[in-house]
Amino acid sequence: MTDLFKKTALSVLITASSLGFIYSATADETKTLKFHSGLAQSRPEAAHIEHFAELVKEKSGGTLNVDVYHAGSLGLKEADMLRILQAGLVDAALMYGEYYKRDAPALASVYAQGAITQSSQHLEVLPTLRDIYQGAYAKWNIKTVGGVVAPVFDVGLHCKEPVNSLEGLKDKKVRVWSGHLVDTFKNLDISAQVIPQNDMYLALQTGVVDCAYYLSTVAKTVSLQEVTKYEAYLHPWAASPWMFGISDKTWNTLTEQQQAALTEAGNQVWNETEKLAVDDERETKAREERTELGITVLPAFSAEDVQTFVEASGKAWREMAEQSGEEGLDYFTKVSSLTQ
Repeated sequence: MTDLFKKTALSVLITASSLGFIYSATADETKTLKFHSGLAQSRPEAAHIEHFAELVKEKSGGTLNVDVYHAGSLGLKEADMLRILQAGLVDAALMYGEYYKRDAPALASVYAQGAITQSSQHLEVLPTLRDIYQGAYAKWNIKTVGGVVAPVFDVGLHCKEPVNSLEGLKDKKVRVWSGHLVDTFKNLDISAQVIPQNDMYLALQTGVVDCAYYLSTVAKTVSLQEVTKYEAYLHPWAASPWMFGISDKTWNTLTEQQQAALTEAGNQVWNETEKLAVDDERETKAREERTELGITVLPAFSAEDVQTFVEASGKAWREMAEQSGEEGLDYFTKVSSLTQ
């Protein structure tokens, strides 16, 4: 264990202990688990987490409650979540593999944009993604009990000027959300930089970037129509699922009935959200809404451009996986083989 790891773990322990996050059984029969979520309560996923909590209470016969703390209100950092759950400093959390690049770099290589070109492919990949995350979190003494399958939204380029080709992007500056995407566009001789979502509007307004690579379906929620007037579809979102993680230290204090309630509730939410993940009607309706807001929806990027993007993405994805070690390369091989 490195000095940095010891210091971080100690810091997390002190913070969590001082705020009373460590699980302890109460004298009465009902147990309450504290569940951390970094997502805002306004996000659609939040409703599914609350539904999970309701199902746990129902299926446990009222002996187990799950209190969901949205928007990181417990004061815990996403980057520390593997260590926090391993130590049992919080009972449960909404897990997203790409957040844990410091402690588990291979998890950032599980899934990448450009991995799928048809929304239906996502459903074929899901069982493998779930198995990978379940095994990876188990190494950190975290039990996974289902989760939320994120919807497969359209991803497009949102620009100030009409652009619907890779060639047209070559004299533009593009906002992206990950280092993998920076490398992907670099492979295409296109300038891209990571800009957090909260800074994206201002970056477009002030000319820091000309275009935003973004989830078109929810673009209106961040008011992209106010700073970009043109949109062109590129590919479906390769959306990593959110997993419900339970600390083994908490899991081992529960009765078999309570454990079964968590498992059944998690699986039910997974199955329900999987059915909602791919929805062509939702995407069409969202596109119509953006048109009504004044966006000009251009013809989609050509099949040739999509294939070129996929190849550039695959190259960057493989390099990222190789850099993370044998485990990351194994994840890449398993998932990419399903979409080729």
